Amino acid sequence: MGSLTNKKILYVITKSNWGGAQAQVYTLATHYHENGAEVLVALGGTGERGAPTGRLAEQLAAAGVRTVFLRSFARDVFVGSDIRALIELVRLYRKERPEVVHLHSSKAGGLGSLAARLAGVPKIIFTSHGLAYDEDRSRPARALIWLSTWMTFLLCHTVIVISQDTYLRARTLLFCRKKICLVYNGIAEQHLLARDEARGDLLPLPPPEGTLWVGTIAELTHNKGLTYLLQAAALLKKRGVSFVLCIMGTEGEERPLLEQIITEEGLAGCVHLLGFVPNGATYLSAFDVFTLTSVKEGLPYVLLEAAQAQCAVVASNIPGVTDILDTNTGVLVPPKDVTAIADALEMLSKDSTRRAALGTHLHKKAATHFSLAHMYEQISALYG
Repeated sequence: MGSLTNKKILYVITKSNWGGAQAQVYTLATHYHENGAEVLVALGGTGERGAPTGRLAEQLAAAGVRTVFLRSFARDVFVGSDIRALIELVRLYRKERPEVVHLHSSKAGGLGSLAARLAGVPKIIFTSHGLAYDEDRSRPARALIWLSTWMTFLLCHTVIVISQDTYLRARTLLFCRKKICLVYNGIAEQHLLARDEARGDLLPLPPPEGTLWVGTIAELTHNKGLTYLLQAAALLKKRGVSFVLCIMGTEGEERPLLEQIITEEGLAGCVHLLGFVPNGATYLSAFDVFTLTSVKEGLPYVLLEAAQAQCAVVASNIPGVTDILDTNTGVLVPPKDVTAIADALEMLSKDSTRRAALGTHLHKKAATHFSLAHMYEQISALYG
């Protein structure tokens, strides 16, 4: 770490609400700040144009890390505001003169890398939290996103990917093979509440004894596949399985649809949309089963958090997830397969021994393969 003392590192991320990419930025920024680097984080709001900053900005401020709010940053494409964001970034780079710019999320990657080239930043690094063109969109939209992703990779000196599948596919992009590095996310040991305390805080009116507690932490967006989880919950209810499902997560565009499904399927008594829960990972001890029914992921932090809680996991069989889960550490189901999700949850509801074994094996694998020390070692080499 000595070689990075006094090095100026500028992180850029599109949204400042809390998710896997934001957790990664917080982890890196606070680590290098504490170890003598000069760290600055440039961030947008919570997604929409004109939105205020979110939890990431608050957490960084509490840790003493300097931040800059980029008012023009928004997740979706808006030509006028994107041009303004590009100008903001060029001015910021020229003012701060960072030695390393480390970009996170697709919008920050595209605009941030172009601005860094225009400003002459000596080292431009982009962490791809999953290939954006894997999202469930129309074919023309995916083609445009593919082109944008390829151009972003070309503009950067190094591209960090966080799953084996992404590593193999990204290296096939023209002129990109030597830029791609695989660096798995690491996670620090986290505090967990006692099970009864966590359950009492999440649901003050507890369900009957013997009820299966199922939970997830996910932004309420299409990529997280929560509609399929709710449809599986409706099947479980029809089969007579006693369960509660707690969904913790940042608000997103799918909340109205999720509320509609809950109403139409009569799930109000067993499905709870809890909204954003501060330090949500500390409550994972409440759950018998953790679910992640996404249609696209990078390398899900929440699965590493579930591993620390020794939860049994039911998750989509997709890249990123499969870097963490296998048949010994979780139950993998085809993405969007409502019946398979319901079958897996019903099976685990009847087999506490299997649940315990899966949780134990997942905890051991995460501790071995996803350590912070190894992540810092690899990223420090790229910075230095």
